[in-house]
Amino acid sequence: MKTTNTLLEIVVIEDEPDVLELIEYILTKEGYKATGFLSTEYVEQFLSEETPALMIVDRNLPNIEGSKFVAHLRKNGYEIPVIFLTAKDKEQDIIDGFNSGGDDYMTKPFKPSELVARVKSLLRRSGVQTQSNLCYRDIEIDTIGRIVKIDSKETTLTNLEFKLLVVFVANQNQIISRDFLRDEIWGDDVNFNEKTINVALNRLKKKIDANGSKNYFAPVWGIGYKLA
Repeated sequence: MKTTNTLLEIVVIEDEPDVLELIEYILTKEGYKATGFLSTEYVEQFLSEETPALMIVDRNLPNIEGSKFVAHLRKNGYEIPVIFLTAKDKEQDIIDGFNSGGDDYMTKPFKPSELVARVKSLLRRSGVQTQSNLCYRDIEIDTIGRIVKIDSKETTLTNLEFKLLVVFVANQNQIISRDFLRDEIWGDDVNFNEKTINVALNRLKKKIDANGSKNYFAPVWGIGYKLA
């Protein structure tokens, strides 16, 4: 089984919140990490600090048209693969999209299955290997099928428990801070409080290490946790 230290991240720029949420859901369900923006305002700063595998860009965006933004990125040396996903469907629109630096072009309305297929195809063409399987000791995770096996036996986890385990195994060589867990798992959830992480982690431990003999997690005083 192959091991990866991080999930592939895909940036989505879409000014309609409902559509953005849908695309993020589709990508997350397929095992990717989706980071969404409602405009291009902070995207270039984000790209200067992070290295996502791919971008999905609408063209009808506030402040700057999507293809002009991609052309700007290309001019400044960013080679990240781009799929345009837009309502602009005329022949010249499509040509302009490719001429501006786009690698693929889809028109709205779109089928989720087609979007996923195009994402995978572009990642392959770009030389990015999509690794859907994570492992640590006797833990095996299929992030696409959402299957967890402990010592080759399938274990049923809640969505929250699954996400928590994936974060730990995907970052198994790092110390995971409580702030990082909060941002990755709960985001802006108004129901989050300081005890939430402890409760969730204890429930996960009981699911994957019922008798407490394996000690997968180790606390790091003052910071958070790490895989032991």
